[in-house]
Amino acid sequence: MWGVRAQVLFRLWGLRPAGVPGRRVLSCHAASEEGSGSARCWNCGSPGRGDGFFCHQCRALQPPDPTRDYFSLMDCNRSFRVNTTKLQHRFQQLQRLVHPDFFSQRSQTEKDFSEKHSTLVNDAYKTLLAPLSRGLYLLKLHGIEVPKGTDYEMDSQFLMEIMEINEKLAEAQSEAAVIEIESTIQAKQKECTDNVSRAFEQDDFEKAKEILTKMKYFSNIEEKIKLKKIL
Repeated sequence: MWGVRAQVLFRLWGLRPAGVPGRRVLSCHAASEEGSGSARCWNCGSPGRGDGFFCHQCRALQPPDPTRDYFSLMDCNRSFRVNTTKLQHRFQQLQRLVHPDFFSQRSQTEKDFSEKHSTLVNDAYKTLLAPLSRGLYLLKLHGIEVPKGTDYEMDSQFLMEIMEINEKLAEAQSEAAVIEIESTIQAKQKECTDNVSRAFEQDDFEKAKEILTKMKYFSNIEEKIKLKKIL
C-alpha cells in the first residue's frame, strides 16, 4: 500500500524512487543542498541529501537539515514581503510529503524523522504567515533579538497611547465599543506592517526592531479584545 502511495507522491512532487528512470525536478534550495550536502544517509550510507528530504539512493527519509532556515524550507525569499498564497501551497506540499500518516508502515527511524519534519514545517508556516512573528524571525536571522514581553524602551507618548487604549477597552460595556477599539488596532497594525516592510527593504534593522516592538504592544491588546468578546 505504501509503495503505491509513495510512487504517486514522488511523481506528484517531481521526485522518483531509486531505480526509476526520469528526471527529478528540484527547487533552487534543494538543488544547492544536493550539490553541497555532505551528510550521509543513515540507512544506506550514500552521501548527500538528494532532494533535501529523501536519500537519492534508497529513498529513506532523512533527518531535518539543521542549517536550513524557515525561508529556505518554505521556498521563500529571505524578505519581509512574503507571498502568503505561495506559502500556503508550499505548506500543503510539504505536509503531503512528510506527514506522519504517510509513514505508518515505515521504520521507526523514519516515523521519528517524519514527526520532526512535520513539526518543523508547521512552525515555519505559522512563523512566516503572520507579519509580527515573520519580522521577529527575520531580525533574529540578522542577529537582533527583541526582548520578550513588551518591556523594551519606548517613547512616553506611545506608552501613554497604549495605556489610554487599554483603559478604553477595560471600560467598554458594549460590543460596538469593543469593535471600534478593534478596528483602531487593526488600522495601527496595518500601518506598522507597511512601515516595517519599508524598514527591512532599507536594511534599517533598528527601525524595524522599534516598529515590531510597537506591534507586540498592539498584539497584546488584540489578545485582550478576544478575551473581552468571550466574556
